[in-house]
Amino acid sequence: MKCRNLIIAMLCVVSFTLLAQPVAKAPENWFNLDAQENGINGVSTEKVYGQLLKGKKGKTVIVAVIDGGVDPEHEDLKDIMWINQREVANNGKDDDGNGYVDDIYGWNFIGGKDGKNVHHETLEVTRVYARLRAKYENADPAKLSGKDKAEYNKYLDAKKEVETKRKESGEELAEWEKTKEKISEALEAMEIALGGKPLTKENVAAVKGNSEEIQTAKNILTRYLTTGGGGSSLQSAKEDFMGQIDEGIEYYGTKAKYQYNPDYDSRKEIVKDNYDDSYDRNYGNSDVKGPDALHGTHVAGIIGAIRTNDKGMKGVADNVRIMGVRCVPDGDERDKDVANSIIYAVDNGASVINMSFGKSYNWDKKAVDKAVKYAMSKDVLLVHAAGNDAKDNDAGYNNFPTARFEKSGLFSAKKAKNWIEVGALSWKKGDESVANFSNYGKQNVDVFAPGVDIYSTTPDGEYKSLSGTSMASPVTAGVAAMIRSYYPELTAEQVKECIEKSVVPQNLKVKKPGTEDTVDFSSLSRTGGVVNAYKAIQLASQMKGKKKLQARV
Repeated sequence: MKCRNLIIAMLCVVSFTLLAQPVAKAPENWFNLDAQENGINGVSTEKVYGQLLKGKKGKTVIVAVIDGGVDPEHEDLKDIMWINQREVANNGKDDDGNGYVDDIYGWNFIGGKDGKNVHHETLEVTRVYARLRAKYENADPAKLSGKDKAEYNKYLDAKKEVETKRKESGEELAEWEKTKEKISEALEAMEIALGGKPLTKENVAAVKGNSEEIQTAKNILTRYLTTGGGGSSLQSAKEDFMGQIDEGIEYYGTKAKYQYNPDYDSRKEIVKDNYDDSYDRNYGNSDVKGPDALHGTHVAGIIGAIRTNDKGMKGVADNVRIMGVRCVPDGDERDKDVANSIIYAVDNGASVINMSFGKSYNWDKKAVDKAVKYAMSKDVLLVHAAGNDAKDNDAGYNNFPTARFEKSGLFSAKKAKNWIEVGALSWKKGDESVANFSNYGKQNVDVFAPGVDIYSTTPDGEYKSLSGTSMASPVTAGVAAMIRSYYPELTAEQVKECIEKSVVPQNLKVKKPGTEDTVDFSSLSRTGGVVNAYKAIQLASQMKGKKKLQARV
């Protein structure tokens, strides 16, 4: 079981004998800070605006956030949301004739025309298993052709993974439900024993009694208070504990009921499109927020949350419009939706597309590759998160979509030239400067950028710190948008070149993600460095643009 935070870490230990240590906090706004001026490996955003771009006016850039949803009413985002000026809001008509009704802020490819939305979804491995099960469930392997044998082996692998994971998820769910009951009983016993006294280490230690409930409560509350548990009442502690336990129950319940359930099909129930046709485009609805916009709203804020309103936080780019394109559910995104999301973003003016998602299986890479090539032909830059599995993306580990095309001609490109793959950097120094969860790869990861404890916007006017290559990607997308804003004559390929050639090398040994082994930082990515906006803008100012600009009216 992976423990995701302090309270869960304590609850993960059945014997309650592990004492968590206090966690140091990341410096505020660290991803925008500068190594020399602030002593931390941010991307030097504040230094750029204070020096190189001070007094300069940039061009507004549209950045598409292909994700699980963006809250267009957030106080730090509502004034920078892309608005489709050719569409009349909420009139039920496709005013601009693009095939999407009322697409004011973008489009939702995992919704139904009746307004319903996909929330939970299967994983791609589950869909592969479900598709092949009908063909091979009762097959005799001795009678299969060579081609069918390869597919049959794929079916067996998928079946084993799905059935094993579903069983494990069910068992974990049962354990969490038992844990909830046990903790609830323990805290109720402690509440009676305290008799209204404040929740302090001294009062907890003074409680008499040898019952299992009292001993359990004393153990977990002592650790809770030692490691910074908030509040002076048992009620606040109960809310913290139960909230985190409920997260665990939801997490494993979702895996068992939806993600590894081969009989669940959101397309038939909600979207109701022709899923067998990857080039069918006119489906979905205009709800860019959806049922869970935490991830996408956080990503959007990193890219361009308003820098001058003294609210919440500051994004990287100062002159953007955020286009929300929803295609990522709680589960694996579908290739058809990814392809259509890219095409929609390109057709509606995005010049940078952020893609903070990935999966280990693909369904129709050909359709996605075609969309990527379309974006390349229209001079649109794609920025993609490398993944959070502490895996080597060069060593056969897949994190789809990928820059490498499935099929290419003798003289055609084998990789997308408009694609940047981003690993995650920590705010910590020395051998802990790389995020311990980040994927890496000397060939298939291009750069690293801040991705740990990034404070940004969350739905309904809130803010929160999250970690992931999902956060490192929009930091990089924000830098790309900055370059495209102030140096619009540079092509997408030139912007990519600019970002990669201006990275700050890290000449140190770091822990290889997922291990205690140390390696050269330079071995973890193609450039061996960290994205830096200051150096990128310096380089951009020296480059001769290859893009023909339309005259401004």
